[in-house]
Amino acid sequence: MLFINETEKLTDFCESQKNNEFITVDTEFVREKTYYPKLCLIQVCGQNGEAAVIDPLAKELDLEPLINIMQNEKILKVFHSARQDIEIFYNIMGKVPSPIFDTQIAAMVCGYGETVSYEALVHSVKKVSIDKSSRFTNWQHRPLSEEQVQYALGDVTYLKDVYEHLNEELRKSSRTSWFTEELDILKNEEMYKQVPEEAWKRFKIRTDKSAVKAIIKDVAEWREREAQKQNVPRGYILKDEALVEIANRKIKTPEDLATVRGLNKGFMKSYRAKELIKIVKKAIQNSKEQTNIEKETDKRKGKGGSAYAGIAPCVELMRVLLKQVSCESGVACKLIASTEDIENLIVDETMPNRALTGWRREIFGEKALALKSGKIKLSIEDRQVTFSE
Repeated sequence: MLFINETEKLTDFCESQKNNEFITVDTEFVREKTYYPKLCLIQVCGQNGEAAVIDPLAKELDLEPLINIMQNEKILKVFHSARQDIEIFYNIMGKVPSPIFDTQIAAMVCGYGETVSYEALVHSVKKVSIDKSSRFTNWQHRPLSEEQVQYALGDVTYLKDVYEHLNEELRKSSRTSWFTEELDILKNEEMYKQVPEEAWKRFKIRTDKSAVKAIIKDVAEWREREAQKQNVPRGYILKDEALVEIANRKIKTPEDLATVRGLNKGFMKSYRAKELIKIVKKAIQNSKEQTNIEKETDKRKGKGGSAYAGIAPCVELMRVLLKQVSCESGVACKLIASTEDIENLIVDETMPNRALTGWRREIFGEKALALKSGKIKLSIEDRQVTFSE
């Protein structure tokens, strides 16, 4: 094992990895007080078993040799639960490392259950229990203890065996294409671009009130810009709960704002309070204008009401089908279909829907359409859910 805090050592290590077919990668970072994650440690283990713990906080270290490896299309980069690790490298490199492999996704495709942990996979594959006592350690603190370094190293050394095991399972089960399709989501660079205009998508907006939706969208965008500009967590600007309360109550005056829970005196006296009130007022006005346009359009088309109203029982029935399909196929429910996929399928099966494409349609989509049209029925036999025509 190498502890690398100098560019020369990193160059030598990366040189030794360039002929590997794959490397395993993990990172340690903190973001409790920042908007963007602060990278504190990078762990790499090669196919040849050589491993290194790299210190990106070291003043004498240039990460360029590692970046070259991460961009090398001939070397597969293996992660577990890759989303946040890839975000870090995207911020550094301006692109997603390629090619990649996520053992958590592979495990869900291979029947290891929903969002299976690294510890559970290592125990299943290697029959080894990992000591996770250093999980919540302060990775910014220097020097790192031997215990911290060994803990960090374990996140990539065992990952090598987990990857080889799961890759073989995918091959034997002929589900490599299923895995690849899901992996395409992780490879999409749009996933890592923090676009303020899309910040509202973090919220589950379950209301038909146009003013409330407009306020959430506009305030969420404003908050995202402020958080990025100051490099602080979103909650430092405005907590989610406060944002939703402001939208639901349509707060329009400083007096109203003062009654919102979670807003301190400092916020009330800041420029942000004035900006927030202006944004809310503008959102309400714009929503009224948009509502009038929509009402007029609906009159002409003879429309009215929400297409999603009252479908909750139908969704629950589809979830029973989904759970049964998951049990039979060994693929985690969340990989097969989301709640949104199910809702859209019930309301309008002609809408774009991942549950009705590829392997998902094969194992779930066709049955879901048949259930919707009454061609199949669900029943219980010997404590098992069964399908019948």
